[in-house]
Order: sequence, then structure tokens, then C-alpha cells
Amino acid sequence: MAPALVSFSDQVGIALVATNVLVDQLGVPVPAVPTLVVAGAVAAVQPAWGAELFVAAVLACVLADLSWFLAGRRYGSAVMHLLCRISLSPDSCVSDTQRRFESWGSRALVLAKFVPGLSLIAPPLAGALRMRSWQFLTLSALGAILWVGCYLALGVLLREQIDRLIPMVKDFAATAAAIVGGLLALYVAYKWWQRRRFYESLRMARVSVEELYRQMNSGTSPSVLDVRSASARALEPRQVPGAIHVPREQVRQHLGEFERSRELIIYCTCPNEASAAQVAKLLINLGFSRVRPLYGGLEAWIEAGYPVETLKVTENPLAQGADAA
Repeated sequence: MAPALVSFSDQVGIALVATNVLVDQLGVPVPAVPTLVVAGAVAAVQPAWGAELFVAAVLACVLADLSWFLAGRRYGSAVMHLLCRISLSPDSCVSDTQRRFESWGSRALVLAKFVPGLSLIAPPLAGALRMRSWQFLTLSALGAILWVGCYLALGVLLREQIDRLIPMVKDFAATAAAIVGGLLALYVAYKWWQRRRFYESLRMARVSVEELYRQMNSGTSPSVLDVRSASARALEPRQVPGAIHVPREQVRQHLGEFERSRELIIYCTCPNEASAAQVAKLLINLGFSRVRPLYGGLEAWIEAGYPVETLKVTENPLAQGADAA
């Protein structure tokens, strides 16, 4: 019964599938979903093998999540900055993920693996925001069980089709591998091109921290907007003196508060000032003529040694599971 599936389980061991899952969850673009679906078909004819595989795959997910969680706990926002710099989708990287995390709270960890971008960013963000380790492990395990179980179950439903497909793939293994490799390369190339276009679209005149500091001390102080998310402000609870906090997604709601006669300087903590530049472009499109992002963002301001205001963070975005700082 289902000889192709039995052959697959003999040739592709549990350790290999679990390794695929681990590497995928660590952020390497080696998709584990196809492997899990085929493994689910095997589990339908070899339940004992499937049970062992399920446990191994869940443990691989939790191990990957724990690695990123500890990195976030140790290095804070620097880990998110690194991930965003190497991300193929910088326009929807850390800032959008933080906002989704704030909306969903700790539950985001359970659903993270089904949401592109959130899966990789959520664990280090939880660590940086001081979520309790036991709660993180519980939510991570629940999410892993749901994610692995979903694709194994899909494989069970598609057992007959997969059993017929495996011999065809074996006969044309080299061709199939070349096609898959080519498609992956095309995907990476497309995302790289998309990334490059995104940053080119954000190129505009920026103001240096030195110029902003001079303006603030010359009596011609501009309006300064802090467009960071609540999570970003919790990770770095300082701001440029006198800055007005308006999260990126709420800018349209606060247009009446901005003086069109004064220059608007916008900052964030995103790589290449992505969020600040997006807000600047929005305001320019809405008729504001004197708008510039702050070059280097808040990090450059702090590194230059200019004065800052310390924020009083009254609520952690992960208050349901946060430790005291």
C-alpha cells in the first residue's frame, strides 16, 4: 500500500525533515512546507513514523524560536535592525510587524508562522520586550503544534495524489531540482529588485542631525515628528526633545495638528529611515511643502551626543507577558 510513500520515509529520515524545518524557521529561504506536506502523506500510511516526525518538527520550530528569542533578549532592537537590513521586504519588515504584534498581543506568537515576516521577527521582538521565558515557550510550542499539524494534515488529505506524484519526481529528480532552484533564484532576484525600487522611491533630501540641532538652537525650530510604533518606543524609550509622537499609520488623523508654515522633520528607527521617508512622501502628496526625514534617525541623534528626553513608558506592548524591565 502506497509504496512510493514508504520509500520516501526510508530515504528521507525524520532528522532530515526536522533539519529542514529548523533551517527554515531560522530564516534561511529553504521552505519546509512542501516537505511537511509530503511527510503528512507518509504519516497517513506509517502513523508511528508520523508521530515521531511531528514531535521532531515541533521541537525544531521551538528551538529556532528560542534562539531568536534569546538573541532579542540579549541584543534588543539591534537584532530587529539586522533582520530588516537583510530582509527582502524592507517596506513591511520590523515596523509593520511591531504594529501587528501590538494589535494581537502575545497571541501573535501562536499565529506568527502563518504570516510572512511575522514568523521571523516575532521571537526576537518578544525577547527584546522582556516576555517571560515560560510564556514564550508555551506560546511558541502552541504555534509550532498548529503550524506543523496543519501541513501534516494537508499531506494526509492529499495522500493519494502525492503517492502518484513521487515516482514522477524521482524519474525527473534532476530536472525537478533545477526547476525548483531556478524558481527560488527568480523569487530572490525579484524581491531584491523590489527592495531596490523601494529604497530608490524613498530617496529625497534629508536633514542631518547637526543641521536639526542648529535649527533647534537658532530660534527657527521645526516641528519634529516621531513616527515610531509603541513597540519601538518601548525598546528605545528616548526621543528628540519636543518631538510629537504620531505613529505612521495615524498620520492622516493628525494632519490638523501640523503647522504648514513650519518645516516638518520626521524620524524613526528603521534602516534607511524607511518609515520616516514614507510619512514624508505622504505629507508632500497632501500639500506639505517643507518636509524632510532625519538622516540616520534617532540612532544618529543619540550617537551624536545631542540631548534627549526620556520617555515614561507606562504600558508594555506585551503587557500580558512582560517582565518588569
